[in-house]
Amino acid sequence: MKRTNYSSGAKWEDIVGYSRAVKVGNMVFVTGTVAVDANNQLVGGDDAYLQTKFILEKIAGVLHQAGASLSDVVRTRLFVTDIARWEEYGRAHGEVFSNIKPCTTMVEVSKLIAPEYLIEIEVDAVFEE
Repeated sequence: MKRTNYSSGAKWEDIVGYSRAVKVGNMVFVTGTVAVDANNQLVGGDDAYLQTKFILEKIAGVLHQAGASLSDVVRTRLFVTDIARWEEYGRAHGEVFSNIKPCTTMVEVSKLIAPEYLIEIEVDAVFEE
C-alpha cells in the first residue's frame, strides 16, 4: 500500500521523528494535536472548550489534505490534564461528532508537553478512495 506523510512544517517533526498525519491506503492517522496556530501561539487560553474546538478544526484541515473529512473519523483519543472538565471537552467534541459517533477515549494525563495545553487529540479515519 502507498504511504503518504503530511507535515505541518513544525521543527519538532524532524527532531522527534513524526508526521502530522500518515495516510496508508484508505486510512489516515493524525498525530496528537494541541491548540497552537501556525505561529506556534496558543489558541483558546485556559478555555478547554475553545482549545478543543480549535484542535478539531486543525485536524479537519489535515484530513482534507489527505482526501478525508471529519465524517470519516472512526476513533478519537482525547488526552486531558483535568478530567473534571470533561463536559467542556465533551461539548466541543459532541458538536463535531454527535452524528458520526466514532469510538472515543478520554484519558486524564499528568501533563502535556507544555503547561498551557489542556488537551491533545489524535484521530484515525477510514474513507472511500
